[in-house]
Amino acid sequence: MNIILFGPPGAGKGTQAKYLVEKLNGYQISTGDILRDEITKNSEIGKMIINDMNDGKFVSDKIVNLLIKSLIFDPQKKGKLIFDGYPRSLSQAKNLDKLLIDSNQKIDFIFFLNVNKETIIERIKKRKTIENRTDDELNTILKRYDTYMVTTKPVLDFYSKNSNFQEIDGSQEIDEITTKINAFLNV
Repeated sequence: MNIILFGPPGAGKGTQAKYLVEKLNGYQISTGDILRDEITKNSEIGKMIINDMNDGKFVSDKIVNLLIKSLIFDPQKKGKLIFDGYPRSLSQAKNLDKLLIDSNQKIDFIFFLNVNKETIIERIKKRKTIENRTDDELNTILKRYDTYMVTTKPVLDFYSKNSNFQEIDGSQEIDEITTKINAFLNV
């Protein structure tokens, strides 16, 4: 079962993705983790990524699509992909559709975790204290949130027409969100 979880930074995508990976024996495809891994490697791509992230921008679609492609075509991951934060743009959504067709796969469920800006700010402050993530500076998050709202609106429009699309109130407690997702998945 392939699933997309999307929503603004701090919406809880990663938390729900980790749960689904365990529940469904799947593979989390977290662009955030993939990008942070490239930064840790200090690769050329990693250097470009850190510049974009520090400016509060999304990393270019070209870079993200390149990093995602090998994961989609990995035979061990086929039909077990839990996308966490991808796609973030219409270009990425169209790229994902093409890659899935080319690899003979489909998306079974799309969950949009809808959370308002105030809730995001509170969550990010809490996450920064707990995880000490360098990309959780408040100004950076506010830029990322605003960028998300502009960039991802077309993705929301693109997917919301699908019968497998579900919008969930992401401001609820983790367990409540998990219960709602489970109900849709019938697990």
